[in-house]
Amino acid sequence: MQVKVKKLNPAAVLPAYGSEYAAGADLYACLEEEITIAPCETALIPTGIAVELPVGYAGLIYARSGLATKKGLAPANKVGVVDCDYRGEVKVSLHNHSSMPQTVSPGERIAQLVIAPYITAEFSEAEELSETVRGAGGFGSTGSK
Repeated sequence: MQVKVKKLNPAAVLPAYGSEYAAGADLYACLEEEITIAPCETALIPTGIAVELPVGYAGLIYARSGLATKKGLAPANKVGVVDCDYRGEVKVSLHNHSSMPQTVSPGERIAQLVIAPYITAEFSEAEELSETVRGAGGFGSTGSK
């Protein structure tokens, strides 16, 4: 699948896969200088790129396991969504979950982009829903007793 990427900043780095079978392509911080994120704070990090995703696909922005594990930095919204009709700059809202200030450097890998198909549903109001064994059992209702 070809995905067009527009550099909005000459210093931007195109998304890149870290291995042959990686599901996510690394996104890179497009910064002029380092930025420090205080504990329990969030910073919007630019990537310097815009993407043109095919219709029927979305770009899902996930944490990089190394960055989350080593620095406690992960997307604030857990999973960011880039819709196929969005043409603005891809930015990553990084939250510092650690108890120490964490620094993000220019060109650092800050998140990963997974391109996935989606279904656009047609929602219709119903008076009743079909019965199931689980029924309305919510959080934790399917675990062992």
